[in-house]
Amino acid sequence: MNSFPGSVIALFLMFGGINGDSVVQTEGQVLLSEGDSLIVNCSYESTQYPSLFWYVQYPGEGLQLLLKAMKFNDKESNKGFEATYHKETTSFHLEKDSVQESDSAVYFCALSDTVTGTAGEAEHKL
Repeated sequence: MNSFPGSVIALFLMFGGINGDSVVQTEGQVLLSEGDSLIVNCSYESTQYPSLFWYVQYPGEGLQLLLKAMKFNDKESNKGFEATYHKETTSFHLEKDSVQESDSAVYFCALSDTVTGTAGEAEHKL
């Protein structure tokens, strides 16, 4: 039984990237209760036109693709989560209107350069 009044969401920062390509998460730790809205910032730097991804890993399970965007202004959604590929702000923020305890997992924002296949990632743990 959980002794907390709702879900506890902790976000951890991890920088990654090769050849100048990277994604960045800058929040730190955030606490949310069930029903709260969530925005996890993911900004990217790339010398190419990257594809952007959100992956999720639920406890005891393997890594799963949650969202992907292949071109600018793509708006993707899955399991109540959504993200839009913004060229102007170089972002692919993960959003959900109402988090649930079942959303507890590790979330990864990643990019893939369409030319060289380089990747960077930021880790987010719910």
